[in-house]
Amino acid sequence: KAMHLCPRCGTTLSNFEVAQGYKDIEDYAVTVKLPLLDEPLTSLLIWTTTPWTLPGNAAAAVNADAVYVKAKLGDEYFIVAENRLQAVLGDSARVVAQLQGRELVGKRYAPPFPYFEEQLHKHKTHAWKVYAAPYVTFEDGTGIVHLAPAYGADDLELAQKEKIPLIHHVTDEGKFVSTVTDFAGLPVKPKGNHKETDAKIVAWLKEHAVLFAQEFITHSYPHCWRCDTPLLNWAANSWFVKVSQIKKKLLAENSKISWVPEHVGSARFRNGIESAPDWAISRSRYWGAPLPVWRHSKTKEIKVIGSVKELLSMVRTSGNKYFVMRHGEAEQNLLGIVSSSTAQKYSLTEKGKEDARKAAQALHASGVKIDIICVSPIYRTQQTAHIAAEVLGVPSERVFTDERLGEIKFGVLEGHPVVEHHLEYSNSPEQFDRKPEGGESAMEVRRRMGEFLFELESRYPNKNILIVSHGTPLWQLIAVAEGADKRRTWEMFATVYPKKSVIHELPFIPFPHNKDYELDLHRPYIDEVSMGSSMHGKWERIPDVFDCWFESGSMPFASNHYPFKKDTFNPKKLLGFAPKGYPADFIAEGLDQTRGWFYSLLVLGSALFGKSPYKNVIVNGLVLASDGQKMSKRLRNYPDPMDVVERYGADSLRYYLLSSSVIRAEDLRFNERGVEEVSKKLLMRLDNVRSFYDLYKNETPRVATSKNILDQWILSRLGELIRDTTEGFQKYELDTAVRPLASFIDDLSTWYLRRSRDRFKDGGEDTTQALATLRHVLYTTAHSMAPVMPFFADDLFLRVREEGDAQSVHLSQWPAKLPIDETLIHEMKQVRLAASEGLQLREQEGIKVRQPLARFSTTVVVSSDWGLIMVASEVNVKKVETATESSLDTHLTLELREEGTVRDLVRRVQEWRKSEGLSINDRPSYSLT
Repeated sequence: KAMHLCPRCGTTLSNFEVAQGYKDIEDYAVTVKLPLLDEPLTSLLIWTTTPWTLPGNAAAAVNADAVYVKAKLGDEYFIVAENRLQAVLGDSARVVAQLQGRELVGKRYAPPFPYFEEQLHKHKTHAWKVYAAPYVTFEDGTGIVHLAPAYGADDLELAQKEKIPLIHHVTDEGKFVSTVTDFAGLPVKPKGNHKETDAKIVAWLKEHAVLFAQEFITHSYPHCWRCDTPLLNWAANSWFVKVSQIKKKLLAENSKISWVPEHVGSARFRNGIESAPDWAISRSRYWGAPLPVWRHSKTKEIKVIGSVKELLSMVRTSGNKYFVMRHGEAEQNLLGIVSSSTAQKYSLTEKGKEDARKAAQALHASGVKIDIICVSPIYRTQQTAHIAAEVLGVPSERVFTDERLGEIKFGVLEGHPVVEHHLEYSNSPEQFDRKPEGGESAMEVRRRMGEFLFELESRYPNKNILIVSHGTPLWQLIAVAEGADKRRTWEMFATVYPKKSVIHELPFIPFPHNKDYELDLHRPYIDEVSMGSSMHGKWERIPDVFDCWFESGSMPFASNHYPFKKDTFNPKKLLGFAPKGYPADFIAEGLDQTRGWFYSLLVLGSALFGKSPYKNVIVNGLVLASDGQKMSKRLRNYPDPMDVVERYGADSLRYYLLSSSVIRAEDLRFNERGVEEVSKKLLMRLDNVRSFYDLYKNETPRVATSKNILDQWILSRLGELIRDTTEGFQKYELDTAVRPLASFIDDLSTWYLRRSRDRFKDGGEDTTQALATLRHVLYTTAHSMAPVMPFFADDLFLRVREEGDAQSVHLSQWPAKLPIDETLIHEMKQVRLAASEGLQLREQEGIKVRQPLARFSTTVVVSSDWGLIMVASEVNVKKVETATESSLDTHLTLELREEGTVRDLVRRVQEWRKSEGLSINDRPSYSLT
C-alpha cells in the first residue's frame, strides 16, 4: 500500500501522523515531454511537482471521457487536455486534431529517463504506456498524469489493477538506487534544502531536451512530525487494521460521545472517520512493541501469539528438568552469620547431613533419576552435593562445581550477623543494586545465575539436573526462571526463598530476556526466540514493531494487563456485574489528537469491545506566545511558567487558562496581563473580603437565612453560582463552569460588602446576621472554586470552617442546591443600574458623591421601597423618583452644603487614621483648627 516514509527515521507513518506535519513549501513544477513511439515529433505533456519521481516513471494516465487536442508549436506536436491548451501551450499553438481520452489509451512512449529500460524489458507490454484513470482532473497541469506507482496511492492502485510494473528507484533511506546512474546515492528530498536534487533532475531534463517548461509553486507538503524531514510517498508492505470494515460502528459510537466543543466531534472528528483509510499499524523500526506475528519459513503460514504462555508453549526446549536444593543446616547458620568464603569451612551439622540425606532419598523414591549435579564451590554445599550424589547414584564425574553457584559475596560484612546484611542490601527492590565494599549485589548474583541456567539449557539435552547452592542465589535463580522483574522478585521472597535441605523442581522454558534476565518482549530479545527446526522449518518473527499510536490506543486495557487480570478492568458485563473501568467518563487532550489518541482509542475500543472507550471529551487548543507564534524554547517568546506562578500564584494561572477559549479547542495568545488581572480582580478582591471578615469575626456560626435584603440577595447570587458551576462541570464545559465565579466575586466585593460595611460595626442582630451570612458565603464559595483554584479555596475554607467540618475543602461534599429568588435578583440589578445612572450624572455635573443632593430622577424602574432607599444612599440624594428622562437636582441649600462639609471631614479623619496606622479599636482625640 502507498504510505508516507520518513527516510531519516527509516519507517512509514500512519495517516494521522502524516497529518501532523504538513507545511507550505516552494517546489519545482515541471512539464515534461513523453515522445510517442508511433508518431514522430509528437509528445504527450505531463506535469509534476515531484521531479524526483520521474526516473521511476512507469506509465501515463488520461481521463477516458475527456477531450484532448494535438497542437503544433514550432516544429513539434504536443497532446494535452483541451481545457488546458491555453494554460500550457499559450496562443501560439495551432490545434491540428481533437480526440477523446480513450483514443490515447494504449499508446506507447519513450520514458523520460532510460535507467530501467533493460531491467523492465519483459514487462514492456505494461510499462511506458497510456492508461485510463478516473482521478485525472484538469484544475492544473496538462490533463495527462505521470505514473510512478511506487510513490503514489492512486498510481499504485491503478498499477495493481493494470499490472503496471513497480519501479523502486529510491531506497528506504530516501536516496536514488545505483541504477539511477546520474544521481546514484543522492537524497531525493534532502532536509534543509529540499529543492537541491530536484534542481539537478530539471537540469538533466533540459540537457536531454525533454523539459518543456518549469516553474515554482507553493504547496502543502508533509514532513515528519518527529524530525521535520520531508516525507516520501512510498509503496510498502504493512500490517493494517481494516478500518473500512468497522467505519459504520465508529460513526455510531462517535455520535454517542459528548464532545466539548460539540463541533469537533460532529464535524472534524466525524469527517476524519468517514475519510479514514485502513490503519497501517506496523513500523520498520528497532524500538517499539514488536508485532507478535510469526511466519513459517517453509509453509509461510502466519501465527499471531496472544500471550507469553502461548509463546513459551511454542519455544523449542532442551527437554531438561531442573531441581534446586539449598545446602543443609551448617555451623554458620547456628551462629547467625553470613559467609561466602571458600577458605572458611563451615561444616554441615549432623542435623544438616541427615536432612540432606532424607531430601535426596525422597527425590530418589519419587522415581526421578538425576543425571548431573551442579554445585557451589563452598564447603557446606559440597558436602550436601556429595550426600545427594551418593543417595541418587550420581558418579563423581557427573558432579560439576561452578563458581557462579557460590553464595552472594559479603565483602567487608563477611562473618557479620545475617540481619545486618539483609537490612542494608536485600530488604527492598531498591536495594538490589547496592553492595558492601568488596561484596556483590543481588542483581549481580541474578545475572550469574541467569547466565548459568541458560547455559545449561543450551549445553545439555534431555537431562535431569540437580543444582545445589545457597539461599539468595537460588532465590534469584527461581526468579530468573520465571523472568520476574525486581518488584516481582521481591514479592517472591516470602514464598519461594529456599529452605535448607529441601529439593524443588524448577520449571523453566527459555524466554526472551534482557541483561538482567527479566522477561523482555522487545527487540532484540524477542527475535532470538527459537521455534521449530531447520529440518521442518522455523517460525520466524516478522521484524516490524507497532505504530506507537496503536500502543496509546491500547492504554485502557493494556495498562490494566487485560485480559489476564480483570480485577480493575473488565469491559464485559458478566452475571449481572457491571463492566469495570470501561468506558472512561472523561478524557481531555489537544485538538491534534482528533487524528491521534482520540482516534486510536475509538478504533481499538470499538473493534475489541463494541463501544467507545470514553463518554465525554474536552478538546483544548494551543497556548501560543503573545505574538501568535508557537511557544519556542529557542526564541524564548514566553515567560517562564514558574515565574508567572511565583508572581501571581498557581490559582491565577489555572483560572486564566480554564476560563479562556483554549478550553474550546481554540488557540490562545498567552498574555501575562490576563493572569495579573485574575490575581487582582478575583483572588485579591476575595482575599480582601476574607480579611474584612477576619476583622469582625466571632463565634457566630454560618447561616443561610437572614431578614436583611442584602443578605437575601447575596445568598440568591450564591445559589446562582452553585447552579451555574454545577451545570458547567456536569457538562464538562469548564469555561462556563468557572466564569461565573468572577462576576460573583465582583458582586460580593464591590456591592454586597461595600453596602454592608456599617452593619458589621453596629452590633446587635443585624451584625450577627451579616457575620453568619458572610461566613456561609465564604464557606460555600470555597467549595465552588475548589476545582479551579484549589490552593486559595483550601486556605479560605480553613479560615471559615466550623468544628465538625472536614479537614480540607477537597475532602468536603460539593454544595447542595440553594434557593434562588429571581425577583430579588432582578430588582437588585435595577437598583444597580439606577445607581450607575445617577453616579454618571454626578460625574457629568462635576459634583462629588460626598455632596448630598435633593433629588434624582431615573429612567430605570425600581419597584421596591428598599430599592429606592438603596439607590438614594448610593447616589447620595434625599429622594429618588422614576421619570421619562434622567436628571439630578443640583441646587445646593445651606443644609446640603453643611452635610457635604461633614462628610468631607469624616473622610479626612479616616485618611489620617490610615496614614497613622491606627486600628479599628484605637480611639484617639481630635482637634479642629
